[in-house]
Amino acid sequence: MSVLDSIIVGVREDLAKRRLPLAELRERLESASPVIDAHPGLRGDLISVIAEVKRSSPSKGALATIADPAKLAEQYQQAGASVISVLTEERRFGGSLADLESVRKAVDIPILRKDFMVDEYQFYEARAYGADVVLLIVAALSTHQLKDYFEMATELGMASLIEVHTHDELERAMEINPRIIGINSRNLKTLEVDQKAFAELLPEIPAEIIKVAESGISERAEVELARSFGADSILVGEALVRAGDPISALQTLRGL
Repeated sequence: MSVLDSIIVGVREDLAKRRLPLAELRERLESASPVIDAHPGLRGDLISVIAEVKRSSPSKGALATIADPAKLAEQYQQAGASVISVLTEERRFGGSLADLESVRKAVDIPILRKDFMVDEYQFYEARAYGADVVLLIVAALSTHQLKDYFEMATELGMASLIEVHTHDELERAMEINPRIIGINSRNLKTLEVDQKAFAELLPEIPAEIIKVAESGISERAEVELARSFGADSILVGEALVRAGDPISALQTLRGL
């Protein structure tokens, strides 16, 4: 079993334990904050940043305690982040829907629910807790699921970050006419990082699609390299949560 497969098994088990009654979920959906459109802020003269609230990872273990995710999100917004990514996977990343909810109350920019979306229920759950964007990992989904989940997110008003790691996955992603594609330099099946993925895949994405470089970015030179291959945005977690000053660290990555 690959690392990705193992994570998905855990996600399904945890989801089964926390499912709200349908009536309660509908009530949450009705009172959810309006969706904020993430697309405009992800493309501009400067490379944009999706800044991540991330306590741990399968590859690095514990990264930061983050006792107050809302405060960290406020710092990200102050530093010019375009989107806040909140990990909600519990076992490997130490996240929760409570983190998502607290961040939503603290900032007025779009929020990405960063999780392994493998069940329709999770999309209603994401919107009910205030997400504006969801992550769809092509490696974790069948072609049918990818299409259906993309349509479901769109119907709920949310944007979708379609994540790929290989040429084959990029081809599958293009079939659903996405607006945002993320190139993850980390192979989720082995957890190995190879930034050649940026060089190989970013130039293949049409200009009208927002292009996000994900994983392994911690220095300004790496941001500039991703930008040179066509990235409009970067998704950064570890480098920010480990920085003593996340505001300064984020601004440095943006070139300010």
